[in-house]
Amino acid sequence: MFGGLKQWFDPESAHSEGTTPDYRFSLANERTFLAWIRTGLALIAGGLACAQFLPPLPIARLREIISIALLVLGGLVALRAVDHWARAERAMRLGVDLPRSRFPAILAIIVAIGAVVLVVTVLHRVLA
Repeated sequence: MFGGLKQWFDPESAHSEGTTPDYRFSLANERTFLAWIRTGLALIAGGLACAQFLPPLPIARLREIISIALLVLGGLVALRAVDHWARAERAMRLGVDLPRSRFPAILAIIVAIGAVVLVVTVLHRVLA
């Protein structure tokens, strides 16, 4: 997942191999990176909001668990964003297939499970 850390911090090393792709593709790759960064920031903001504004929940420490989970997930999304950006840029320069990733599916499943946990918690609070 984190192969080629040098690509993250040394953009010149990425330009030393392969050929320059069409700039539209590089810019699209950058927009995708920025969308993932926004997702990571939103998860981090949600984690902070839960920690600060969510009232204590009926299950002990659930509020803190939700907060920490969102903060960690936001950090992972940010790291995954830069890794995918670097790998996609390298693939375009080398003219090979873009890297495949299960990360979007895994993230979607984690968010859906989190939503189900929150729905159950809210229902438990309303019906109790």
